[in-house]
Amino acid sequence: MEKLYRVKLKPASCGLDLGDGSERAEYVNQDYILNTLGRPHRNISIMYTYYPKDKEWPQRISEACKDMEIHFQWDYPYDDYFPYEGGIGGNMQGQPFEQMRDIRRHGQDVALTLTIDCSLTDDYLRQIARDLKPFGRMRLRINHECTGDWFTHNQRFSYQEISDFFVRFAGIVKEEAPQISIVFCGGCVENPEEEDSPIQYEKEFTPAFAAADIWSNDCYLALHYGWPFDVCEKGGDSFTVTPVDDFFHRLRKTSKRLTKVNNGNCRPLVISEFNTDGDVTGPKKQGESIRRFVEKIKQENADWFDGFSMYQFRDRGRLGLELEDPNNPSVGIPQPVLKDYKEILKDPFFMPELECAEGAELPVKLRWGGSEDAEGLGISVKLEKTPEFFEITFDEPLNLMIEVNERWFYKAPHTRTVDLMPAFFDQDAAPGKELVIKLFAPPASGENDPDQGEGWLTDYYCTIAKMPELRIRYESVQDVG
Repeated sequence: MEKLYRVKLKPASCGLDLGDGSERAEYVNQDYILNTLGRPHRNISIMYTYYPKDKEWPQRISEACKDMEIHFQWDYPYDDYFPYEGGIGGNMQGQPFEQMRDIRRHGQDVALTLTIDCSLTDDYLRQIARDLKPFGRMRLRINHECTGDWFTHNQRFSYQEISDFFVRFAGIVKEEAPQISIVFCGGCVENPEEEDSPIQYEKEFTPAFAAADIWSNDCYLALHYGWPFDVCEKGGDSFTVTPVDDFFHRLRKTSKRLTKVNNGNCRPLVISEFNTDGDVTGPKKQGESIRRFVEKIKQENADWFDGFSMYQFRDRGRLGLELEDPNNPSVGIPQPVLKDYKEILKDPFFMPELECAEGAELPVKLRWGGSEDAEGLGISVKLEKTPEFFEITFDEPLNLMIEVNERWFYKAPHTRTVDLMPAFFDQDAAPGKELVIKLFAPPASGENDPDQGEGWLTDYYCTIAKMPELRIRYESVQDVG
């Protein structure tokens, strides 16, 4: 060990988010995802529903109505997402809170999608905002895809009522938890080829776009929307395909139009659900159009585009980096697109910036603001060559995210030693290379601590007092003859 650095974690040029669980799959723990992909995401998206006045509540609706004859995924009385277990009369020991804690302790921010009964009074909404308050700079997406007709909010309420509800809920969240970013997932321009084409239901939704911090579309290069009730076949009518150039052109026109109707104020635009459905292209070709879209983003370097969320990590259909094993839902079967996506994760355009400066001394106070804003500690090591063993041991019960040689690792508070050798499995280290081991400390509980005083809503602090011990060896203990 030669030097200590102060390290800053800063945003990527374009953010990468990841969906983890929905009506199509179960939640996969963040340890597994991190070890599979090699680095954390900006946001992890989870999807929940809240209809506390319905007689079936709080059961998941597909379980409550398992004998009901349905012909489309959204034919149930309310949306078949996981039930939000907080709110009035609820508790924070179940979901989505345990998943949110898992996401945040692994150095990522939460993007919570919530489909919700628009008839709920303010006291219901205020309690939800208070539930979410300790979870830092998360994103809350309220009643997404609201220009459609499939979700329960569209079937029970008019477009105007959905817009009014969004504005009301957004205002309450800003009163209770102002650090939360509110996402409005409306539609896109009706005709991208028209110079000044309006947005779908523009009149009704303009106040909602104005109330949002982030604008969102859910759009796929290819999607089998009839899943799982039919098989996608050539000549069928239950899928859609959009060429990459048309796809990007529509996004750009949508941002431009939204900026105009929002009095010239541009909000970041994200794709909250994005993929090419392997049901349409076949799994071997699934990644081709995704790679072309990524190259388009890089070429355009559009300052209005904030990032996309890959939908999703594991899926029962072909919208996942892994396919859920039909024999055992806890097992994932890697798909060819996983390799393509791992290459995107390594692209500097999509990687968060890590900035090192000399001058750190122990003890050092680390600040965790979120996946795009944190201050950590860097430990410099000069390597003789690529090691055979590389381990780090801590005497302090710290919760850490560790970056080494562009590979990330998680250390739980109870864990003493972390094997960092996977950082060299795919990438060697040149002799004499200075390697900086970067340590960041997101909250071990997954929640920010109000006892830390002013600024606790956005920042969490942790002190490292002792230098960890490194075990670096450049030869095997003994080769087998």
